[in-house]
Parts: sequence; structure tokens; C-alpha cells
Amino acid sequence: MPNSDENTKPIDVRKVLESKMGGKVRFVPKCVLNWLRKILHEDEINEYLESVKDIKGAKWLDATRKYLDMRITIEGGENFPPAENGPYTFVCNHPLGGPDGIGIGAVLAEHYGEKLKYLVNDFLLFLPGLKPLCIPINKTGGQSRNLPQLVKEGFESDNNIFMFPAGLCSRRHGGVIHDLAWKKTFIVRSVAAKRDIVPMHFSGRNSDRFYRIARLCEIFRSPVNFAMLFLADETYLNRHKDFVLKVGKPIPWQTFDKSKTAAEWAAYVESICYSL
Repeated sequence: MPNSDENTKPIDVRKVLESKMGGKVRFVPKCVLNWLRKILHEDEINEYLESVKDIKGAKWLDATRKYLDMRITIEGGENFPPAENGPYTFVCNHPLGGPDGIGIGAVLAEHYGEKLKYLVNDFLLFLPGLKPLCIPINKTGGQSRNLPQLVKEGFESDNNIFMFPAGLCSRRHGGVIHDLAWKKTFIVRSVAAKRDIVPMHFSGRNSDRFYRIARLCEIFRSPVNFAMLFLADETYLNRHKDFVLKVGKPIPWQTFDKSKTAAEWAAYVESICYSL
């Protein structure tokens, strides 16, 4: 977790590795640490985080969207449901692995203010300005024993929930870039909390290098998601670009009845997202 000491860097590659590896981090060669610092843009990110250290939550999202120079065109904006009738569950494809979450979050914050929570990879907790909006999901190690309860409490709160049901960002198979299968959690929890679901689709893609690395990890069944290491670099490659966020009509929670399993309903909403 980020250290509150003002002299400590918000993003410290060594401390991130320590949080995952414990004492074994001492066996990581210095040259590898330096390479990681470069590919993770440690210096650039820390410089930016220092400039926004007093900004949190929705304002941080907006500031970061501007820093990334993300120009987002919204199609179907009239489908955003009234805040007073919420809260809602917002779900979307996950093409980029970082900037998409920032950009979509900034758009949602314009409509719903601070009443917003992300279900995010716990690596993002190293971004101090984003932390107040996060419900952490550990994708790199053992799940926290408290995770089911944290998720349950998030859906039962009066906050809107924003999540990428695929968990990991999109992969390329057969020349087609598409999400991994959407998990059923958003269906199960939205129905239990009587939340309508709003499907969205975000444009964009990562580099060919990213998809090649991700594919190699799949082929060799790597226990480490090496592709994830490149997501910071992919974020910088996606600066100064135009994106489109398409918003679908809200789906009433009553739709998700016993005629399909929760997993089948998740696939149904996924298909709506990709049809937008």
C-alpha cells in the first residue's frame, strides 16, 4: 500500500514487488528492477502524481483524463439513467487496461459525482487519488478473505458500481480483439441489490506487442501475467487519442430471471455491449 510518508514515492516498483513477493524481492537483479522502472514509467507517473497529490476521487479522474489527453465522444448519452433513481451497475468491455477505466470513470463522475465505486485490480491502489473510489480485487495472487463481503457491501451501498466484468483487459484471438468471458458477479450482485444494469462499449486497442505477450502467456500457461507489466507503457502509447463511449439502455434487474443461469445472463449483457 502507498506509504503516507511525504518523502516516499507513490509508485515504487520495489515496494510493489515486496507487496507481492515478500522477502524474495531481494533475489530480483538490479538490472531487472531498472527495466521494470522504465517500462512502468515510474519517474513519469510519480511526477504526475506529485502534481495532483491534493486531488482525490472524481476530481482526480478528471485531472488524469486531461493529463492523458483523452478525447471521448459519447454516443447514447441520453441513456444515462437519472441519478435519483439509482444506484446502478455500469459494465463495459475492457480494451485498454487503464485509460479506459480513467476515461469512463471521469464521464460517470460528471453524471453521478462521488457516488461511484470501482471494482479494480489491487495494483491500482498505488494511485492515491483513485483509492477512495476503489473496491480492490486481487488478480495477481490469493484473493482476500474479505473480498466477497467487500463486494457485497459495495453493491448494497448507495454508490453506483462501475466494473469490467472480464476482469482482465481484452485479448486478441484469431485476429479479433475481444474481452475474455464476462464473470457473473455483476449479475448476481445487481439482482440481489435490485440494481438496473447499464451496458457500455469503449473503443480503442493496445499495441501488437501487448497482444503477442499476452498470447505467449496463454500458450505457455505462465503463472505470472507478464502482459500486465506493460499496461503502464500501453497507457502512455494511448495518450492524445480519440475514443468513443457508447451507452446502452439500462436493463431492469428483473430481466435476469431463472430462464438463464447467471453466467448465461452475463454473456447476454456482454453481447449487448459489443452490439452497441
